[in-house]
Amino acid sequence: MTDSSAMTRISKLLVERYAESGWQVAARVRSWISGKMPYGCPEIILQHLEEQHVDLLFDAFRQVLPFGTGGRRGRVGYGLNRLNRTTVAMTVQGHCQYLRNANPCRRDMVVVIAHDVRVFHDISGIYEFLGNSHPLLGVSSRAFAKLACEIYVGNGIKCYLPSPFTDHAGMTTPELSYLIGRLHAVGGINISASHNPPDDNGIKVYDQYGSQPVAPHDQQLADSMEQAINVLSTPFDQALQQGMVVGISEALHRDYVKMYVALHDEIHLPQPTASVVYTPLCGCGLTTVGDVFEQAELPFLIPPNQGPDGMFSVIPFKTPNPEVFQATEPARAFADSKSVGIVLSSDPDADRVGLEVKLRDGSWYHFDGNKIAAVLCYFLMLDPQGPQRKGLVIKTLVTTKMLDVIVARVGESWIVDDLLVGFKYVADVLNTLDRDGSYRHVTCSSDQLVMAAEESHGIMILPAIREKDATPACMYLAILYQRLRREGKTILDYYLHLLEQLGGYADVSRSIMMVGVDGVLRKDRIMASLRGKPPEVLAGHVVRKVIDFWDERVFGPFVSESDKLPRNVVQICTDQYVITVRPSGTEPKLKFYCQLLPGSEPSFARGMGLLNELHEKANSIAFLLYAELLSLVGVSIGQVGLLLPDIIDVDRKCVFEQKTVPKLRERLLGGSFTHLNELHAWLEEEVSDLIPGTDSLLALKVPVAYLCNEWSDELGSIALYQDLRKWAM
Repeated sequence: MTDSSAMTRISKLLVERYAESGWQVAARVRSWISGKMPYGCPEIILQHLEEQHVDLLFDAFRQVLPFGTGGRRGRVGYGLNRLNRTTVAMTVQGHCQYLRNANPCRRDMVVVIAHDVRVFHDISGIYEFLGNSHPLLGVSSRAFAKLACEIYVGNGIKCYLPSPFTDHAGMTTPELSYLIGRLHAVGGINISASHNPPDDNGIKVYDQYGSQPVAPHDQQLADSMEQAINVLSTPFDQALQQGMVVGISEALHRDYVKMYVALHDEIHLPQPTASVVYTPLCGCGLTTVGDVFEQAELPFLIPPNQGPDGMFSVIPFKTPNPEVFQATEPARAFADSKSVGIVLSSDPDADRVGLEVKLRDGSWYHFDGNKIAAVLCYFLMLDPQGPQRKGLVIKTLVTTKMLDVIVARVGESWIVDDLLVGFKYVADVLNTLDRDGSYRHVTCSSDQLVMAAEESHGIMILPAIREKDATPACMYLAILYQRLRREGKTILDYYLHLLEQLGGYADVSRSIMMVGVDGVLRKDRIMASLRGKPPEVLAGHVVRKVIDFWDERVFGPFVSESDKLPRNVVQICTDQYVITVRPSGTEPKLKFYCQLLPGSEPSFARGMGLLNELHEKANSIAFLLYAELLSLVGVSIGQVGLLLPDIIDVDRKCVFEQKTVPKLRERLLGGSFTHLNELHAWLEEEVSDLIPGTDSLLALKVPVAYLCNEWSDELGSIALYQDLRKWAM
């Protein structure tokens, strides 16, 4: 079959399956095959022209990879809706044009370029049909960063890049933000997919303040990027020789470290006697968190093989996300072996912080982002042995309302508490204060910032860095751990005290992962349903108010198309809780947040009893809501599916629940296995695609523990059932 006939046949299939959208995709595919796109790899696109790849082709070309709340982020692959040399080049060339338009008279522009350590190896097997050698296989964030340098220099813009004479380097997002200000750069980028698996990558764009642009500026940037087909570039080695790509001095890095060490030195505590365990989850965090710990003489241990590794090889599910409890399982095992009672973590670009605390019974407790924010805010503002600061606190609308209570009790302080999701809105508050001296009801300077927080494990302490940063959060948590350890307490004890003092708040965040084209349509249908026919009762409670952030009468007209995505938020209020639903701007999932409010009837529980009571209430609401939201698109999911980790696609959850679970019960009853190893081997094969490219058994422990309880009457006498129960527990 000729290339022309293959394209004609695929075009027909695209139109049959996707109607008008299929025509648009076919036109884009033809453009790539023609060789018009920079770095387009037309010979690779030609290999997509088979019937079995039609859905992949449609998804890869149905849109330009969106410019979301955190820049462009998505799967590495071929096509406009993938992260590849073409989309990176168009993004950078568009950024160059945007910078020229914004600085028409400036001829000495510089940018800072950062990147994480990830490397694409197609662990999901999407491109197996291309064989074991194709242009993107093995491409790293470093390679994309060097490509970006070539294009900036080709446009006459000087680049600062970490260690430009080596191929092994990295820089965290917060240090990038800091350096943009210090170097008086016009902006910068970071090549990173943050906490996503290694088959993903992204490009985050920063402005002259070291923050990500908000609407309408991000729209102007996105428009420039979509039109940037004519890419100018200078070979990397030539750019080095010309002095247009330069390294970042060690003195600048030391200044970043000194900022936080100075904060550490303000807190007068005895010399620390115990180490913490810190894991960068195979990312860049040792250059920021690690260096600050060393300079501040805070002792820490690093788990084996968790330094920089672009495959995140030892991280369960290859998901280096501090929000995911399983991600730190190897670090917790290491902490157990060293008799350490705390594990701190950061994601690959080291802007998110994670915290696990060992309890007296030997178990580990995972702190979510809301609890971390509450602990840090209380420590900084209300703790009699803490810094007792007064000033400005900033948070998003889905971050714990405990911060509002803390600020009110401190007095002589302010809080901005209703921002859209994304730390760029926090930075926008600080930028506005610098420019105007006030933001809405708050009049102060950005230097009066005490803390900013978001529920997804983001903390900001200093306004010199207009991004979240795991470093100060890890530092303060390590300091608090040392103090509490001497008192015979844990950070969980500390949080329980807060809960008793501040009220019965609880927060649960869940994600409904929905990949591919069908996932996008489902997300859209759920949001449309919530708007078109708002529920009168939700998760068993009467709805009192529905707030739609797309309502231009209430929240003002959209200032650009880019304003629509972050405002695609529906908030539903009852007397007992507030639910907020929004599609992610950077990942294929619908996120929802349940904020439990203190009840009209006070609880008589205390300590862990109170925490468990609140957690059970909030979780029960979240479980009901998960199922009710999916029911809006005709998807039915039960308790077993709901207990699987949220990083698993909902269709895979349904297959596990509807097919694998009945098989497991039948085989246990039929005595198909004589040993637990046999059962594990069968399960591994059954769920091999649950989280593609990883060992999925760990994801089954919680649902299998639930099933063991459900099946205890009929299977309780079977020896293998007892072994399975012990494994799951």
